[in-house]
Amino acid sequence: MAAKPAIKVVAISGSLRKASFNSGLVRSAVELSRESIDGIEIEHVDISELPLLNTDLEANGTYPPVIEAFRRKIVEADAFLFASPENNYSVAAPLKNAIDWASRPPNVWAGKTAAVVSSGGGFGGGRSQYHLRQIGVFIDLHFINKPELFVPAFQPPKKFDENGNLIDLEIREKLKQVLLSLQAFTLRLQK
Repeated sequence: MAAKPAIKVVAISGSLRKASFNSGLVRSAVELSRESIDGIEIEHVDISELPLLNTDLEANGTYPPVIEAFRRKIVEADAFLFASPENNYSVAAPLKNAIDWASRPPNVWAGKTAAVVSSGGGFGGGRSQYHLRQIGVFIDLHFINKPELFVPAFQPPKKFDENGNLIDLEIREKLKQVLLSLQAFTLRLQK
């Protein structure tokens, strides 16, 4: 049986907090891709240095160097994994800002696949996921539908350590299933 071709996934956490649970999900995804999933390479791309979207920073179809570098990462990716915290029932500002920069002409998200996971209180960030899916419709991103992963971070048992690292093995397995689904969907759309 032939090995599946490697797909390149860019993972983005919408949280800038040092011990972020959402960033912990991204770190776990990177670990899983290295340890137990053949044919997938995940790179965590930090969005903390991106300036707020301001079209005055655009000049003759070019963007500031930090934005150009970010957009290049998006262009080179086959798929995306978003870890989306929820703020005020929606997508966190840092993630929305990154999405907006990469959707400026030409939109470099278009035609690619994505998955979204989240962690937080109550619904585990679920409302942010639904808003992100709505944004995806406009920027032509193709999200996997199942499995969904909403991590209720503050309900027992403890899911993350004091540094925001995922320690719950059941959640880790669910995250692996999300990654396998993203991989399969990406390969299907690339045919």
